[in-house]
Amino acid sequence: MTETLSKPGALPDTHRHDELDRSLSLRHLVVYGMVFIVPIAPMAVYGFVARDSFGMVPLVYLVGMVAMLFTALSYRQMSREFPFAGSVYAYVRKGLHPYPGFIAGWMILADYLLLPALACVLSAAWLHGLLPGVPAFVWILVFVFFNTVVNTLGIKFQARNNFVLLFVELAALAIFLVLAIRYVFVEGGGAGGWSLAPLYDPAHLNWSFVAKATSIAALSFLGFDAISTLAEETRKPRRDIGNATVISLLLLGSIFMFETYIAALAHPDYGTLDAPVAFFEIGREVGGQALYVLLIIINVIAAGIANSLAAQSAISRILYSMGRDRILPASRFLAHVHPRFKTPINAILLVAVISIALALALSEEALIALVNFGALSAFMLLNLTVFVYFFFRQRRYAGVFRFVLFPLIGLLIVGFVWSGFDRTTFLFGGCWLVAGLILGAFKSRRAKAFEAM
Repeated sequence: MTETLSKPGALPDTHRHDELDRSLSLRHLVVYGMVFIVPIAPMAVYGFVARDSFGMVPLVYLVGMVAMLFTALSYRQMSREFPFAGSVYAYVRKGLHPYPGFIAGWMILADYLLLPALACVLSAAWLHGLLPGVPAFVWILVFVFFNTVVNTLGIKFQARNNFVLLFVELAALAIFLVLAIRYVFVEGGGAGGWSLAPLYDPAHLNWSFVAKATSIAALSFLGFDAISTLAEETRKPRRDIGNATVISLLLLGSIFMFETYIAALAHPDYGTLDAPVAFFEIGREVGGQALYVLLIIINVIAAGIANSLAAQSAISRILYSMGRDRILPASRFLAHVHPRFKTPINAILLVAVISIALALALSEEALIALVNFGALSAFMLLNLTVFVYFFFRQRRYAGVFRFVLFPLIGLLIVGFVWSGFDRTTFLFGGCWLVAGLILGAFKSRRAKAFEAM
């Protein structure tokens, strides 16, 4: 049986929450989060993070996990209060105000709309390197078409695919770890044994580099928050959404730290690596050309299919939720649900078109910049909302840690990482934010009218 959604302080139970297919359990959500975050995500950005952190990549991922943990706890609190598909948009809208709710949704759109495009661009570039005869744009079209079909066929079909994709990624990671450990501890390669240098190098340790490097590493963690977009397709959303969010973040953060620590031991001299393919080069060093090719192929599957598939699913639910609330252009179009598959079909198709356009129009650097800016901006609004809603509006003074200390720590940490963005990131992100502020000013009246319904 599905749990009731009626609860004091929450939106009333209406037809608005009966359109999607409630079939997911905790294990489905954890797997979804792990597939979205991608267990091998650090492989794609290892060289860039190592360069900016002076080789202390595991330390950066530890800081990133702690930074995201407090935000994950905020998601947990709000998902229990408002178990709806809109994620941070719905939480800030209901917990704070419709206008900042729109801005939070607008900023997370920058994250999720660009993630499928970024994943496809990276994967297409890797495949083009292996098969130069096939143009990169062909691979982009293949990825987008496949992911759109899977997303359209329903959440249960996608959930089954997620288990397969996660197994493939973990198997490839296990192969790398076994070969790298043998290379370091048996053959005496790389560091030749245990070393604290990847975790702590006092000669280069300072807060400035931590903020800059963590802002890049944060890209690897994006996705834990997407679990909340499946609230209306989960049998027990109040319990499972928040738990799955925290579990998936802690699991993946630990995996990130271990795999990057072993990689750093295998090749301590990070300055000799080519940043875009640094991890793959380490793979070739410990396992030969076969492992180099395997890691590229698995990363293509992880980014171009698994991550992009989950991202398209998440953003389509947010577009559906915002369209259902009539605060976006073409809202009725976005709120349409396929009568057979019970998926937001129009939103899914729109994301597919946007992904192709962005993948062909923007560079990898521009995509990464706007993705991170949008996500962390939305996270700051979420943490602020938890504090304001529970402490001031609900007056739950007994929960000083859950409702005051934790969200404020999350706000400060995310704000610190946000401050590490470079000028280009602030330029791209600032333009997107200004556009949202203007659009939101025109749409806020409609959102307020909807709140009164």
